[in-house]
Amino acid sequence: MEFLYEFPSLGRKTLSGMKQAVDETFKGFSRAYGEQLENFFDPLLRFLIWFEKLLEATPWPVILLVVGGLAWLGSRSWKITAGSVLAFIAIGVLDMWEDTMATLAIISVATLLCIAIGIPLGILMSRSDRAQGVITPILDVMQTIPSFVYLIPVVMLLGIGKVPGLLAVCIYAIPPIVRLTNLGIRLVDKDVLEAADAFGTSPWQKLWGVQVPLALPNIFAGINQTIMMALSMVVIASMIGVKGLGVPVLRAISNQYLALGLMNGLAIVALAIIFDRVSQTYGKRLQAYRNGGK
Repeated sequence: MEFLYEFPSLGRKTLSGMKQAVDETFKGFSRAYGEQLENFFDPLLRFLIWFEKLLEATPWPVILLVVGGLAWLGSRSWKITAGSVLAFIAIGVLDMWEDTMATLAIISVATLLCIAIGIPLGILMSRSDRAQGVITPILDVMQTIPSFVYLIPVVMLLGIGKVPGLLAVCIYAIPPIVRLTNLGIRLVDKDVLEAADAFGTSPWQKLWGVQVPLALPNIFAGINQTIMMALSMVVIASMIGVKGLGVPVLRAISNQYLALGLMNGLAIVALAIIFDRVSQTYGKRLQAYRNGGK
């Protein structure tokens, strides 16, 4: 009976010791390698700052032309194109242009990073069941763990600034593109793969000439979800020094400014709708082409 009374106390002491060991180990790691990590991510920081300044310095008519052109190329819809341009005009009229350009910069860079890392990981998962078994639990953790939890080690390693915010956005946003790339390649018809083998294609030719093109609708669906999840991290990233539309929203929450929070929140929603409609429409066009439609 005495053991039963002492057991909770023993468990608390053990848990406390484990927590202290983890904290001390991570602090030691951050002190030993923090500077090297900052130097490693310095080119990424420079590129992000350059791209942000480029967007902010570009005259608004040029931005509107680029937005309209990209919307048209992606959707081939005058309604979506006109809606995208009008949304950016409204953002400028309501004096949210600079914050929107900063948000576009970090979302664009985060999406490019997620694509550069996520698609190769998805391809690796599709070609190896063992790799899929290892990577899938990691993706589960990345999707389910509260974002504030992984902000702690990122901030401890790299401090407050753009790069920690960018990494936090990427950690949260990368799982969809990895999962859907893997799924899209695995769903390619086996008869098509057998036909490719019959023509004597190499594994590399079969991957890039058959599997990846046929998986493009799923891959673009993953890119769409990655962009949406990156946008949903804008406000949280502003808590660790990332400029953009999240900063006014955070200030509105702190000071109970309803109008400020509502306007900037709607600007984030407008960006999300534009990205969603354009990427979804482009994915549908790819699907129609895959099925032999026009």
